[in-house]
Amino acid sequence: MRSLPRFSHKKGLTTRRTWTKLDLQVIWSMASPSDRQQKRQTLRRHGTLNPQPESVTHSLFQNSDFFDSDDLLQVKYEMLRQVHVDRASISEAARDFGFSRPSFYQAQSAFQQDGAFGLFPHKRGPQGGHKLTGEVMDFILQQRTEDPALTPEQLAQAVQKRFRLQVHPRSIQRRLLAEKKRR
Repeated sequence: MRSLPRFSHKKGLTTRRTWTKLDLQVIWSMASPSDRQQKRQTLRRHGTLNPQPESVTHSLFQNSDFFDSDDLLQVKYEMLRQVHVDRASISEAARDFGFSRPSFYQAQSAFQQDGAFGLFPHKRGPQGGHKLTGEVMDFILQQRTEDPALTPEQLAQAVQKRFRLQVHPRSIQRRLLAEKKRR
């Protein structure tokens, strides 16, 4: 099966992924309720299923085979288009498309920075061990070199004592495994 490029936005970088032709056919077809359910599954799998499709009240999305309130990317794009092309007010567009004004501004900023790819949902919160800086990892690796029998719990205690930093032993264990795989 031929694949078409798709992109995901992660930590400020756009990375290339692959949309299969079947994914695109499912997304574009809405002939029957089973097709609609399959499309919802595809959108969920790709992280673009709108969690509140019932809050989209704009007339474009009412009884349309093309406009789909389940498609979060399409909803966000149309909201931005309404403001920038059709000159709707931001408050009105945000309300009609089921978003708050701050969410509109976030989508607008993401779109201006990264185009349509900026409208993909992002994971919230820190991505990775933000407490395990290079300095802390150097210390952990040094401790492990001096005494390979040290457990992650003991390493966490040593980090607490040296840096006054509470790190979960499982975080240390995961980073040590990642370091081991890199070598």
